[in-house]
Amino acid sequence: MSFLQSVILGLLQGLGEFLPVSSSGHLIVVPWLLGWPDHGLTFDIALHFGTLIAVVVYFWRDWISLLISGFTAAGSREGRLFWYLVLATLPGAAIGYLLEDIAEKVFRNPLLIAGALIALGILLFWADKKSKKEKQLQEITLRTSFLIGLSQALAIIPGVSRSGVTITAGLSLGLTREAATRFSFLLSAPIIFGAAIIKLPHIVAHPSLITINFISGMVVSCLVGLASIGFLLRYVQTKTFLPFVIYRFALGALVIAVAFFFR
Repeated sequence: MSFLQSVILGLLQGLGEFLPVSSSGHLIVVPWLLGWPDHGLTFDIALHFGTLIAVVVYFWRDWISLLISGFTAAGSREGRLFWYLVLATLPGAAIGYLLEDIAEKVFRNPLLIAGALIALGILLFWADKKSKKEKQLQEITLRTSFLIGLSQALAIIPGVSRSGVTITAGLSLGLTREAATRFSFLLSAPIIFGAAIIKLPHIVAHPSLITINFISGMVVSCLVGLASIGFLLRYVQTKTFLPFVIYRFALGALVIAVAFFFR
């Protein structure tokens, strides 16, 4: 893997982790489309650490407040939100742990990813258009949190998009675009942290794998992730998710066309 490839993959991770377009799907189909070699587990860990740093840095004040409230004032609005986030993390974490090996071997098919891109695009379009979008983040309930967390388990399929499916679920349950997006981003921190920690022993056992490409990919994914979070939180205040839906359809169609006519 070249330095340029590491930068491009870091860019894709930083964008796709937070915009509803699927980072895992892009990290599979873009190298497949361009004929690049598999970037491997080590680099995947670097990219995840980059986006983990991004979401922790962006929301550090929120997380400190949530942690303090969660353990000192669990009945308060912020205290409840903290424990709702904990609850919402459990389904995705459990499914990810149980099906990780299957996901690595079975779900990496470009046609499956194309189907997931298009299918979630349809659901996101429907939820964005038809939902009431009345509830603010402080009005979120235990039931809503759990259902959003349950939907997050589907993100184990590349192309679905963790942010895409949780935002879609939030909209469907009546959250505003901004509330659904912010909850999705807060929810991303523990799940990305868990995924990175599970893979960390591989790096500890092979420290020589930390190369300039490793570092460059992590830095790019972090910086682009920070920009993506800020952009989407501002964007959803006044605009719909239609451009992301169109992009998902276009990329899915491109992958299908290449698979059937050029491979």
